[in-house]
Amino acid sequence: MNELPQQLVNGLLLGSMYGLVAIGYTMVYGIIQLINFAHGEIFMTGAFGALTVYLYILPDGTSMLIALPLMLLGAILVSTTVAVGAERFAYRPLRGSPRLAPLITAIGLSLALQQAVWAWYPEAKSARTFPQIDGGPFHIGSVTLQTGDIFLFIAAPVSMAILAYFVMRTRTGRGMQATAQDPDTAKLMGVNTDRIIVVAFALGAVFAAVGSVAYGLKYGQIEFKMGFILGLKAFTAAVLGGIGNIYGAMIGGLVLGLAETLATAYIADIPGLDQFGSQSWADVWAFILLILVLLFRPQGLLGERVADRA
Repeated sequence: MNELPQQLVNGLLLGSMYGLVAIGYTMVYGIIQLINFAHGEIFMTGAFGALTVYLYILPDGTSMLIALPLMLLGAILVSTTVAVGAERFAYRPLRGSPRLAPLITAIGLSLALQQAVWAWYPEAKSARTFPQIDGGPFHIGSVTLQTGDIFLFIAAPVSMAILAYFVMRTRTGRGMQATAQDPDTAKLMGVNTDRIIVVAFALGAVFAAVGSVAYGLKYGQIEFKMGFILGLKAFTAAVLGGIGNIYGAMIGGLVLGLAETLATAYIADIPGLDQFGSQSWADVWAFILLILVLLFRPQGLLGERVADRA
């Protein structure tokens, strides 16, 4: 129990990362009912965009206080470009097709992005070292925080606050809400639904890019396959919170992060279940939680139901 505060903080950090990526899933699905399984790779390309800025654009020895904002900008630029390009050239031509077509396209795009990054970074077959912020660790009572953890603790709530303001207070945000409710009526009322869909993809990519930089700072390394499992967990978080609900995505991420961390830390202490508490079982517990949610509350924790527009 003395480790509980640390485990809770670890779970909140992990959940914040899941939530940042889950926002992209839930925004796109809420507007066009597309499960963009390539979103995990959009997250991954953001991390390599940040690394590219650090390695090939900034002078050697640049302070991380200067490099980090530029790396974040590079991650956002790369992720947004990939997401908007995917929407324009991969998904938009299939918008009126049966749902299976864009789903298969998303899976194919996911594999293509992995191979493209591997071709650009042949060394990415193994993990690449991600630059770190000097300083730390910091101790608050029994809780230990690294500098990368502090970045995530700041970035996640600030990103969520900006998104909430954008969706609730801006004209484009209200257009997104209208398009999510009824795209045909929104178009009749003068909303440019094509532009709204592009904005949804771009916003999701921005949050994925922030999450990718946080991932690199937290774990110290990135690789071209990093988006696959994390993308699946972020999708799990979106379903857990209520697919189509942006607040639910972040809440679902936090719940998933806490559940995964606490299960890994404490199940091993239960007699007869010690083999289920290893780190290798962390992914399993995440998907067990997803199965339970789908069985008992398929609409998610916040109960957001998206109208069927098949």
